[in-house]
Amino acid sequence: MPTECSAEKFEFGEVSGRVVVAGFDGGAITSDAGALLLGATDRAIRLTERFAACFTDRRSPDHIEHDVRTLLLQRVVGIALGYEDLIDHDQLRHDPVLAVLAGKLAARRAGCAPLAGKSTLNRLELSRADATRYHRISHDPAAIEALFVDLFLDAHRKPPAQITLDLDATDDPLHGHQEGRFFHGYYDCFCYLPLYVFCGRHLLAAKLRRSNIDAAAGAVEEIARIVRQIRRRWPRVRILLRGDSGFCRDTLMSWCEANRVDYVFGLARNPRLVAEIGAELAAAEAESTATGRPARRFRDFIWQTLESWDRPRRVIGKAEWTQGEANPRFIVTSLKPAEVAGQYLYEAIYCARGEMENRIKECQLDLFADRTSAATMRANQLRLWFASMAYVLLCALRRIGLVHTQFAQATCGTIRLKLLKIGAQVTCSVRRIRIAMASAHPWQYEFSIAHALLGNAGA
Repeated sequence: MPTECSAEKFEFGEVSGRVVVAGFDGGAITSDAGALLLGATDRAIRLTERFAACFTDRRSPDHIEHDVRTLLLQRVVGIALGYEDLIDHDQLRHDPVLAVLAGKLAARRAGCAPLAGKSTLNRLELSRADATRYHRISHDPAAIEALFVDLFLDAHRKPPAQITLDLDATDDPLHGHQEGRFFHGYYDCFCYLPLYVFCGRHLLAAKLRRSNIDAAAGAVEEIARIVRQIRRRWPRVRILLRGDSGFCRDTLMSWCEANRVDYVFGLARNPRLVAEIGAELAAAEAESTATGRPARRFRDFIWQTLESWDRPRRVIGKAEWTQGEANPRFIVTSLKPAEVAGQYLYEAIYCARGEMENRIKECQLDLFADRTSAATMRANQLRLWFASMAYVLLCALRRIGLVHTQFAQATCGTIRLKLLKIGAQVTCSVRRIRIAMASAHPWQYEFSIAHALLGNAGA
């Protein structure tokens, strides 16, 4: 199973009279033994099994070495372990722990590795919605989108009384000449503008879009699809939609009002709005001048734009004076004053949407969701979904296996570093495969707790 390595020795001085010698000749050793927890998580939520059901494989069964489920598991787990590039898999295809996860210790054909290399995985990424002579693996985009929502629903034992859906757009910088490449003035670069929808830590949608569009473009269709799927399972759940001023559009608010979905959106300030809270700004300025500290006031009022809104709506204005200048902010909502006061709505409910930005950072920085360097948008969308599935897998590990540990709120990058990157020696006998992990690993207790909880979840 191990690759052929050089027997060259490297000397690193002496310790206690002994010469320190190193070499790449240890045999079947892995640096990713913690991936066994990812395998247990995958079995608990059946992620790759269900993900594979979204693909159609028209290859001849007699000539298949690596089935679609194995390819997807290899790609998703590889991203979770920090291997973002396909070229990494030319070595990872020999990794004994990944082979264990795939349930395939040896290839059926002589001369093949247990897992796929970069070329085979590249053909998977280039799969199309419709199979062709040269692309025999196809995928169903609608089924993949629905799977994210199904995984979210399955994560709850009973329907919650209320959920909050956060939506946001972010930049995905491009450095080549990919399809759909446009320059975005706000981000000052060529980029895509993917749309994300989260519910807490749960990822419900990751939609790749061109950047020559409004931030809210397609939001109505995406939210309508998600809400429809949620209500089929949870017909009584109350839904609150939350977003920044980029989503404060009459079409989206009108859809929410017509479909029993509450909303709270940021509202871009303008002179008319600022004039509405002029008295509150003056009071905040006076208090700040007297105390030397920032001061704020809130005003709750009904307001309508001159042209873009078709009806008046409730607006909360924050009149803040800080660092010697005014800092007015506004939100618009469908929630009634009798339900929630304006100050609480702004400070406790609306401002909490900033946590979603941390989730996007996890996807992009820890799981390489911005690695969209393929030539076509179709292939880049599939790459985004692979990274998103890696996030869902790690999120499930955190939710199920790490709930009672110090890593219950850890980022994906921290979980990878502390619990997945474990050195181990792998020995294979007739009766069992033994993975001897490093005795000095500092997070053994957390590993054992996760193993027990995941085992119960998958039972």
